[in-house]
Amino acid sequence: MSETIEKRLAQLGVELPTPAKGVASYVPVIRVGDTLVTSGQLPLKDGQLMSRGLLGSELDVAQGQLAAKWCAANVLAQAKAALGDLERIQRLVKITVFVASAPDFCEQHVVANGASDLFVSALGDKGQHARSAVGVAALPMNAAVEVEATFEVA
Repeated sequence: MSETIEKRLAQLGVELPTPAKGVASYVPVIRVGDTLVTSGQLPLKDGQLMSRGLLGSELDVAQGQLAAKWCAANVLAQAKAALGDLERIQRLVKITVFVASAPDFCEQHVVANGASDLFVSALGDKGQHARSAVGVAALPMNAAVEVEATFEVA
């Protein structure tokens, strides 16, 4: 893939949002040596939370996947803000996907594909990653999904 990450994102119809600021006693992204770690990112699109509620009762899997995709876009926005250029990403190491889930919902891994698919489509081989998908009772602001990521960077 000789195209830039941002060009691939544009081809996918994804314009990176303005990176969210931390709203408590944390930073949204931190770099230690060649490792960049993001705090959990919510599904913000056009400055608004685009998906609220529990998967399996208020939202279906497709809605969860779309929320996970926008969480991933927000992760990349944080990476760009920290690095200045997404091409400095050497590889996506791991993501953790938190899915607000009804008690009997067991498709967190399928919801997480929304984030994984965007990362692989945008980053190519550098986007292959380890992953955890975790069901939780609730997320901040009633968000449906939250994604955090660890990158190796130059």
